[in-house]
Amino acid sequence: MKKALSLIGVFLLFSCAELQQVVNQLPNTTTPGNEQIASGLRQALDFGIDKQVSKLTQKDGFFKNEMVKVLLPAELQKVDKTLRGIGLGNLADEGLKVLNRAAEDAVKEATPIFVDAVKNITFTDAKNILLGGDNAATAYLQSSTEKQLYGKFSPVINNSLSRVGATEIWTKIINKYNSLPITNNVNPNLTDYVTNQALKGVFTMIAVEEKEIRNKAAARTTNLLRSVFALQD
Repeated sequence: MKKALSLIGVFLLFSCAELQQVVNQLPNTTTPGNEQIASGLRQALDFGIDKQVSKLTQKDGFFKNEMVKVLLPAELQKVDKTLRGIGLGNLADEGLKVLNRAAEDAVKEATPIFVDAVKNITFTDAKNILLGGDNAATAYLQSSTEKQLYGKFSPVINNSLSRVGATEIWTKIINKYNSLPITNNVNPNLTDYVTNQALKGVFTMIAVEEKEIRNKAAARTTNLLRSVFALQD
């Protein structure tokens, strides 16, 4: 009887081992699928807007943030240098500040548009984006929405330039510069330039938050983020 029980025990041990092998080979149903990964990526981008882009809408959000500060376009750098050279540094400083004020103002008004863009974005290959670089989701968002967002941002920027006095100030600056006998006339498209700089700043700050979530487990503050981004650890 003892011998029979021993044989049964050995048989059960082998059966359990084989059963465990079969279980190990079964697909893991708890692993996030493409749609859940896409939802996690959208949430990471939403966090970027909420935590980082919102900072840009505050006074000096662009102007005092060296990562995104709107600098003068190439055509106006010589204007800035010339004005400072003839003692008009205050005018040059004011010209630079109002460009950043326009960007801050525009991002504030256009943030809901940006939130909708994230909500509606379709990740065709969410897993590859998840396993990509530190800013892969942000880069995908940028390539998928930048043209559309430009069309939304541009009129807001144009209105903002007028609202914060940038148009008047830059008309004064350019007219003063163009009146100097040692210069060639310039007439840059400020709306186009500031729109592109504002968009660049928005994507830069979203990428900051994406990188944080990818590299720091403590930044994954929801179950969805923890579940999805654990796959790329």
